[in-house]
Amino acid sequence: MVGVDGSQLGIVSLDEALEQAREAGFDLAEIAPGAEPPVAKILDWGKYRYEQTKQQARNKKNQRQVEVKQVRLGLKIGEHDLDVKLKRARKFLEEGHKVKISLLFRGREITHPDLGHAILARVMSRLEDIGVQEQAPTLTGRDLNIIVGIRKDAKNEDSQRNGQTD
Repeated sequence: MVGVDGSQLGIVSLDEALEQAREAGFDLAEIAPGAEPPVAKILDWGKYRYEQTKQQARNKKNQRQVEVKQVRLGLKIGEHDLDVKLKRARKFLEEGHKVKISLLFRGREITHPDLGHAILARVMSRLEDIGVQEQAPTLTGRDLNIIVGIRKDAKNEDSQRNGQTD
């Protein structure tokens, strides 16, 4: 049994542990039921639950939701337009999101999927310093899609750059 202040009170019977908890004005909670003998602690149950709830809220606040952002391209995209789209994709990756790059085929363009694969290969060659292709190109209806995630070493370089002072 563990006391209110965290001190070891030794092995005691259940009746004696309940009596000590009642005398102290606290509750008796079983901490490790699988241990031999089971471990119990004298504590204020309401305060304990409150602290657990607060800790869960802090943990949840520190979690980062990774979203999948989308960048849409056309088969006849110009060089400058591609630069603008890639700048947006790079920004998403730097923020820690994954990026779904969709290339839309219009009309009879669908008969030339090799041109779409070539554009996606160009996109990946420009993003290879910060991103890694997580999914092979898949043709879904009239869309050719890939998923790009941030590289592990790119995360480290970015955090080192942000940590340095000029």
